[in-house]
Amino acid sequence: MLRAVLDTNVVLAAERSREPASPNREIMTRWRQGEFTLLYSADIALEYAEKLEEHGIAEADLRKLVFTLGILGEQVEIRFYHLRNYPVDADDICFVLCALNGGATHIVTYDGHILLFIQRDNVKACEPLDFLRELRAKL
Repeated sequence: MLRAVLDTNVVLAAERSREPASPNREIMTRWRQGEFTLLYSADIALEYAEKLEEHGIAEADLRKLVFTLGILGEQVEIRFYHLRNYPVDADDICFVLCALNGGATHIVTYDGHILLFIQRDNVKACEPLDFLRELRAKL
């Protein structure tokens, strides 16, 4: 089964979209249906909450997401912090550490820094459409 860390930009795009065919919404729906494991750390959960609130996501929607994350997601305890190299953007470190500590197969993001950084250690960084294609192919 695929194990993915979703960057905040993917979760935010899913929450903001009102388009039923949105790839980001489909990813979130497929996660809720158990088609992949969503990995998160305490730092990532906090970032989701802060960024979604900053971008005007309704409090009820935010609470529902955090609750669902706690029930359906897999919280990763960060046990090792050392990276051979560190991302250019310090905000990306928590996503990379979560992926490596949690045995992720993917980091799903629109962030070019992460896309260039993490093509190693058996973790594939990809954009949402690429991840969605892999999910659909598994069916």
